[in-house]
Amino acid sequence: MTIIQFLQKKFIRFLNSKRVLKLFFFYHKFFNNKGLKNIGFDFTKKKSRKFIVQDILENQKYTSYLEIGCFDDELFEYVKVQNKIGVDPVSGGTIRLTSDQFFRENKKTFDCVFIDGLHTYNQVKKDIQNSLKFLNKNGIILLHDCLPNNFYEQATPRCQWTWNGDVWKAIVECRINKDLDVYTCYADFGIGVIFKRPNKNLLNYQCKDFSKLKFEEYHKDPYHLMNIIEYEELKKII
Repeated sequence: MTIIQFLQKKFIRFLNSKRVLKLFFFYHKFFNNKGLKNIGFDFTKKKSRKFIVQDILENQKYTSYLEIGCFDDELFEYVKVQNKIGVDPVSGGTIRLTSDQFFRENKKTFDCVFIDGLHTYNQVKKDIQNSLKFLNKNGIILLHDCLPNNFYEQATPRCQWTWNGDVWKAIVECRINKDLDVYTCYADFGIGVIFKRPNKNLLNYQCKDFSKLKFEEYHKDPYHLMNIIEYEELKKII
C-alpha cells in the first residue's frame, strides 16, 4: 500500500466515523431537510444486486465485466464471468486506482459495467461518461444506490451509515438524453440501468445544473422521474 492509499483509507474512515456523521446529520436536520417523510420503498423482498448482475451476465452471454468501487468484494467475488476487472483506490477488486485514473489508462472494453464508487452526483456522472466510452455494442451499465428513501439517505456530505448519496441526480440527467435508454430497477436500494441506444421514454425536464436538483423534486414523484421498473420487466427489454 502506497502512502497516498494509506492516507485515503484513513480519510475515508474519518469521514465515516460516528462523530463526523452525527455532526453532518444535525447540520442537514437544521439547515437542509424540509421535513419530508419516507417515500416507502421496501427492498426486503426484491432481488439482490448479486442475483441481478449474475443473471444478466448469463442470460446475455456477456464475457467481460467492470466493477467501479469494490469495497469488501461482496459483489465482485460473487460474479462469475470470463473476464472481470474491479477498480477501487482503497480495497477490493483487482486494480488499486481511482476510477478517473483507471479510465485514463484503460484500453479494454466491457459488456457490463457496475458503478458503485463514490456516491456523489459529480463523480457518478464522470463514471457514467467514461463507462460509455468503453461499453461494447449491446452492453449495459448498472449503478447501485439510485433510490434513496428519505432526505438523509441521499444527503451530501454523508450523515448516516445507510447512504445512497445523490446518485439519483445523474440518472435524471441521463434520462433527458435522446441517445441513452435509462431505467431504475426496483431492487437493492435502486439499480440504475443505462443502454447506449435511442431513449424509449425520454424525460421532458428542464434543469440547467443537475447538481443543484432538489430532493423535493425527486420526492414528488420518484416513479416518473426515475422511470422505475421491476426486474422481470427489465429482463424483457434488455
